[in-house]
Amino acid sequence: MSKVMLGLVLGAVLGAIDGACAYLYPDPEVRSAIVGIVIASTIKGLLTGAAAGWVASRFQSMPGAIGTGLVVGCLLSWVAALGSGYYAAIMIPGTLLGGVTGFASQRFGRTRTAAA
Repeated sequence: MSKVMLGLVLGAVLGAIDGACAYLYPDPEVRSAIVGIVIASTIKGLLTGAAAGWVASRFQSMPGAIGTGLVVGCLLSWVAALGSGYYAAIMIPGTLLGGVTGFASQRFGRTRTAAA
């Protein structure tokens, strides 16, 4: 699987899991909005994975891919947390998701090779 595609798939899966974990919060307001939270977290993971996968495919730099994932994940999580007030609960997992996606894209994704 290409680095960008791996970033997209892994970001979407981890984002959906991250969003689904919001159901564990005791606040009934969070539980009533779980569908929107899962969708938003999946989109956030897709965007983070796309950015990390793109950097991983263009540059052969593990720190670059991980750093891109961390920064994009943190920024998108910050935007998502602006309206809710749950900064730590949203930003910490979102940032970690970005780092894991960047690492996996660089380490396990295939690079394109020229046809002979």
